[in-house]
Amino acid sequence: SRNYRLFFTGQIVSLVGSWMTTTASLWLVYHLSSSASLLGVVGCASTIPIFFLAPFAGVWVERVNRHRLLVATQVFSMLQSFALAAFALTGTIGIPHLIILSLVQGVINAVDMPVRQAVVVEFVERKEHLGNAIALNSSLFNLARLIGPALAGFVIAGFGPGMCYLVDGLTYVAVIVALLAMRLPERPARAVTQHPLIELRQGFHYAFSFAPIRALIVLVAAISAIGFSYTVLTPIFAKDVFHGDARMLGYLMAASGIGALSAALYLSSRTTIRGLGKVIAFGGAAMGVGLIGFAWSRWLPLSLACLTLTGMGGVLLMASSNTLVQTLVDDDKRGRVMSIFAMAFTGTMPIGNLLVGFIAEQLGTMVTLMACGVICIVIAGLFFRSIPKLRAAAAPTFAKLDTAVFEPI
Repeated sequence: SRNYRLFFTGQIVSLVGSWMTTTASLWLVYHLSSSASLLGVVGCASTIPIFFLAPFAGVWVERVNRHRLLVATQVFSMLQSFALAAFALTGTIGIPHLIILSLVQGVINAVDMPVRQAVVVEFVERKEHLGNAIALNSSLFNLARLIGPALAGFVIAGFGPGMCYLVDGLTYVAVIVALLAMRLPERPARAVTQHPLIELRQGFHYAFSFAPIRALIVLVAAISAIGFSYTVLTPIFAKDVFHGDARMLGYLMAASGIGALSAALYLSSRTTIRGLGKVIAFGGAAMGVGLIGFAWSRWLPLSLACLTLTGMGGVLLMASSNTLVQTLVDDDKRGRVMSIFAMAFTGTMPIGNLLVGFIAEQLGTMVTLMACGVICIVIAGLFFRSIPKLRAAAAPTFAKLDTAVFEPI
């Protein structure tokens, strides 16, 4: 699929820059404040708009040209990165700047995530390749997650965080050029006959009245809030536990990226979606075990191995859930349902970031992360027990597609 190749190429450049910005912001917040709670606040600011705005964006996505909207979100993200660079390079940046500009990026992402989830279907020419395309999407995200933080560590140590923001802004040029080079068939505008709030309510009713989609959304929301919040605490481990600088933070985040990339490559090599229910349950449990090990370890090689396991488990769960929802959902409701999925994945993360940051401030990072790991294992176990019921509920839908997603491999 030529359009997907263009999308993939542009995204890999842009996402490396995005991970450089994420690493730079985490380091800068802890460097300026030495506060776990402020790490949680900044992490919350970058994602909380998604929780409130993504469902409304999902309705909008179904009414407009998705390709043009995606170009617009990339342009605004580029401008936001340049704003961060301007403050950082002039030495005027502070916690308020980081919070406000993180909120701005969160608003942009609230639109970008649903349109990105919905439009990737238009980039893939053959429906049977959709699962592979989604897994490759996850591969490129996590390849960037491997390269970006490690590169950011050296850039911060050598030139300061402002250079990371500047590089990030420049990388958006690649994805904008790739998007503009695409040749897409004209997509007829959908007739608007109902009020947006009515369509939003219909989207929620559709998603939560169908047991398999409901289970996947609830699972993703819970793991996102509890499991993925460990990222806001990694600067504490880098600086206070392993007595390192920004390069140490880069190594820790890159270790998670190695595991995530290996999981994404495994998923992209699969030729069927059959058996992904068990893959999801295994991923949640692996993530929990990795978090417990990372919280307990004070030996760097073991900590890196545990973060690799955590990253692998997270992608197995999230990318597989994405594939199943994309396969189950009706095309005319894809934008709304994927916006709800985005809300569950990223929108619940700020709640977890805040809670984890404040709890770590009171009880310590070790106790907090171990508790998160145990909860992830429990959630994965509950989902595993529900697979037979979900298999039965999904059977009529997958009979139409000549596949059986919850059957054993």
